[in-house]
Amino acid sequence: MSRGVLQPSQQKLAEKLTILNDRGIGMLTRIYNIKKACGDPKAKPSYLIDKNLESAVKFIVRKFPAVETRNNNQQLAQLQKEKSEILKNLALYYFTFVDVMEFKDNVCELLNTVDVCQVFFDITVNFDLTQNYLDLVVTYTTLMMLLSRIEERKAIIGLYNYAHEMTHGSSDREYPRLGQMIVDYENPLKRMMEEFVPHAKSLSDALISLQMVYPRRNLSADQWRNAQLLSLISAPSTMLNPAQSDTMPCEYLSLDTMERWIVFGFILCHAVLNSDPAALSLWKLALQSSSCLCLFRDEVFHLHKAAEDLFVNIRGYNKRITDIRECKEAALSQAGSMHRERRKFLRSALKELATVLADQPGLLGPKALFVFMALSFARDEIIWLLRHADNIQKKSTDDFIDKHIAELIFYMEELRGPCAQLVQNLSVCPEDESIIMSSFVNTMTSLSVKQVEDGDVFDFRGMRLDWFRLQAYTSVSKASLGIADHRELGKMMNTIIFHTKMVDSLVEMLVETSDLSIFCFYSRAFEKMFQQCLELPSQSRHSISFPLLCTHFMSCTHELCPEERHHIGDRSLSLCNMFLDEMAKQARNLITDICTEQCTLSDQLLPKHCAKTISQAVNKKSKKQTGKKGEPEREKPGVESMRKNRLLVTNLDKLHTALSELCFSINYVPNMVVWEHTFTPREYLTSHLEIRFTKSIVGMTMYNQATQEIAKPSELLTSVRAYMTVLQSIENYVQIDITRVFNNVLLQQTQHLDSHGEPTITSLYTNWYLETLLRQVSNGHIAYFPAMKAFVNLPTENELTFNAEEYSDISEMRSLSELLGPYGMKFLSESLMWHISSQVAELKKLVVENVEVLTQMRTSFDKPDQMAALFKKLSSVDSVLKRMTIIGVILSFRSLAQEALRDVLSCHIPFLVSSVEDFKDHIPRETDMKVAMNVYELSSAAGLPCEIDPALVVALSSQKSENISPEEEYKIACLLMVFVAVSMPTLASNIMSQYSPAIEGHCNNIHCLAKAVNQIAAALFTIHKGSIEDRLKEFLALASSSLLKIGQETDKSTTRNRESVYLLLDMIVQESPFLTMDLLESCFPYVLLRNAYHAVYKQSVTSSG
Repeated sequence: MSRGVLQPSQQKLAEKLTILNDRGIGMLTRIYNIKKACGDPKAKPSYLIDKNLESAVKFIVRKFPAVETRNNNQQLAQLQKEKSEILKNLALYYFTFVDVMEFKDNVCELLNTVDVCQVFFDITVNFDLTQNYLDLVVTYTTLMMLLSRIEERKAIIGLYNYAHEMTHGSSDREYPRLGQMIVDYENPLKRMMEEFVPHAKSLSDALISLQMVYPRRNLSADQWRNAQLLSLISAPSTMLNPAQSDTMPCEYLSLDTMERWIVFGFILCHAVLNSDPAALSLWKLALQSSSCLCLFRDEVFHLHKAAEDLFVNIRGYNKRITDIRECKEAALSQAGSMHRERRKFLRSALKELATVLADQPGLLGPKALFVFMALSFARDEIIWLLRHADNIQKKSTDDFIDKHIAELIFYMEELRGPCAQLVQNLSVCPEDESIIMSSFVNTMTSLSVKQVEDGDVFDFRGMRLDWFRLQAYTSVSKASLGIADHRELGKMMNTIIFHTKMVDSLVEMLVETSDLSIFCFYSRAFEKMFQQCLELPSQSRHSISFPLLCTHFMSCTHELCPEERHHIGDRSLSLCNMFLDEMAKQARNLITDICTEQCTLSDQLLPKHCAKTISQAVNKKSKKQTGKKGEPEREKPGVESMRKNRLLVTNLDKLHTALSELCFSINYVPNMVVWEHTFTPREYLTSHLEIRFTKSIVGMTMYNQATQEIAKPSELLTSVRAYMTVLQSIENYVQIDITRVFNNVLLQQTQHLDSHGEPTITSLYTNWYLETLLRQVSNGHIAYFPAMKAFVNLPTENELTFNAEEYSDISEMRSLSELLGPYGMKFLSESLMWHISSQVAELKKLVVENVEVLTQMRTSFDKPDQMAALFKKLSSVDSVLKRMTIIGVILSFRSLAQEALRDVLSCHIPFLVSSVEDFKDHIPRETDMKVAMNVYELSSAAGLPCEIDPALVVALSSQKSENISPEEEYKIACLLMVFVAVSMPTLASNIMSQYSPAIEGHCNNIHCLAKAVNQIAAALFTIHKGSIEDRLKEFLALASSSLLKIGQETDKSTTRNRESVYLLLDMIVQESPFLTMDLLESCFPYVLLRNAYHAVYKQSVTSSG
């Protein structure tokens, strides 16, 4: 079609600009990914680094774009072998370059059409047309520049073409043009300066129209402050008035975008700089504002050097080169501080805006323009800092390090929040294709308030495209309705279009004005900013803005490059996870420090610390001062709460402040969605608290395996309660269920191992009491004092490293029960029973060794002479008594533990405990033993004493031997009781068997035999289904007969502690639920018991006197 009959309406300028701009971004994405792949040795095509192909690649690049396959068989021989693989693997790269060439052809064609149509451009009137035109020019320029930065482009294209030639016998049909394009655009800007000579008029007109917008946007912070920019409260009378402007879309147009238009645009049409002062003014202002511009993502363009290199060879451009150098100096010396002050202003302005809108969300409607302006301004400043901090050799580093950048990003996210909540759910609707002026009127007049009230879904995309098309039709020369002559129409329609975007295109508006997905490509800088934010306590409350930024990343992907979605998605997930994890760790560390401080304060209140205070009080009453004069008086607990000065800040104050700031950030959003994955910040904190609480509890036991030292249960309980109090206070800062943390952690501590397979306080304390305390009891260093209900150290040559009473008295055992709970105490009991069962197994072996003698003694207890003769035949008598004593000691310890558990549970669950107790006390005698044992097991778990110990029954049941018949087992059990009964008189000869009324027991723990005899008998004869009562009567008969015999002995050494041993019979009966005093009276005269008590009490008084 000749130019004379070119119909502007048929050129579809609006559609072509829209499609080519989108296509251009897609091509940039693909070329960017190729450049990054070629720059990464791991991702680079293997053919480019293959040693076998090295000579072929060098040859191809040297000859490029010529193709010579015949005379170089040696160099290309390896290529011949791999041609099919090369065709397959380099096709994506090659055809991407072909797509770039096609894109270039289409852009050039459209630019020619625009020139022929003499399109009128003015950013303030036909905004969409001018914006899309300038975007296309810059996209085209950056694409060709990025293409020239791929060093391997000739090798890739050449390799593919040679492989194609070898396979198909001819070059690819696109290769000649593609090869020539690559050669032509070695220096892309220089080539494009020549190319754009015919387009200079259209391009310069579009750029010069920015003189009404760019200088107004590129102001200093002081000028913004004087104009009270973005302030809703500066003019209260107009607060409810809608924010209006003749150039609505220009108000939130990105400053960064305009600078790219100006710099690249005037490089391409540089002649206008010499002829138009307005153009020169825009050019110099842009050069003074930045040292580098964004080409695409993290690829930058150092504008001063590039412009100088281009202009230096043009005659008559000395003045322009001088301008560039002056602007460069200004940019290096002043731009950093100017942008720093802008960020400082924007922090306060956005904070005010967010606060006012949070308080009065209704203002968002009339003042929406302010919000998008604020977002756009802040985004420009953040991107400027990110780009320059990473790419410029700075004179003053302070201007390029902003520790408060997180605050600005945070306020951006706060402003995005209300807008994102207003987004309506759009269904995809077909666009109208009729572009007529009346459609605007029809669309607007058909709107009504009722549609809003009914919740109708609006879609104005068709209307906006119609306006774009109308701009194209009315901007060409000789248009019947020229928009240049009807500027008011343009201004009115631009305002209308802005308001339609407020209805159905808020997401797109948010991406346009506040998308920060560029951080995805500045990972190191991103992570460094995050670390700086966490290190500064005043900024930590804004740290949530970093994981929130990860939600932006997917918006930088493009449908023309789907393969990068997965890579960017993974990066967004890993960064978001890392940020949230670091925030939770930081909060956890602060909480741990607070807990440590509180544990220290709680420790000061322990009873052991009051001794010194009491001592000082006593000394004050006496005349003589025992303390040194210079010794400072010990501070009393609570002194840290006395403040003489409000300005005095303690370490605890600082920790609480830092924690509250960080918790604000963690609690800011309940969850966030990143690439279809939902992240919940609070859960990160919860999981970290669980792990740290678990480690802290175990750590606070201070268990040392080498020295067998461990913290007292009461002190551990105090520390745990202090820890829990601090953790409960976290609920004031963050909406987390701290009770769930307690349940998870403390319940795990009642088991042998936690969920990670690590030892718990249950296993540590069980091990310590069994291996340390009870072992020392067996060694004779510790005795059980029934009067004190505690184990007490005995005076020995080698002093123990711990005081047994401090670990076994009532308060300590109650503390242990509080810590371990019913589950933990059950595990402790089972471990104790395992030790008892091993002792019983040894006792049974001793019985088997003496089975014949014991069988005779069982039936001869009324024949003293025969019994004496048989007794001498018994072996291992002392071993039997010692093992039974050990069993008694273990059962005494368990009795203490069970009593403590009952006391604790009675406080926590009194009604449940009383119900269990009632249930146990009212078991009918005729109840089946299995049913009764179930009730006993329930009672035992609640700490209640039972006639038959279910745990002991279970432990001894597991010992049944397959080789021995049940009758034989029963016989051994009976003979064991006989063995113990007939062995008791030998205790009288032991010097340590003396009964002490003060402790209500014997120093060698033989008083524990009472518990051992009763519990073992009850358990064994329950297992063997014998009569417990009959067997205990038999035991009593044998024991009393044996003990009566020593009353007739004359040897003082064998009867040394006869009276003390007599008392064991009374203890056994008192301990037993199956024996009575009447029964004892029938076997052993009560007068002997009375005299025995009298004797031991008299001896006690004598020895103490």
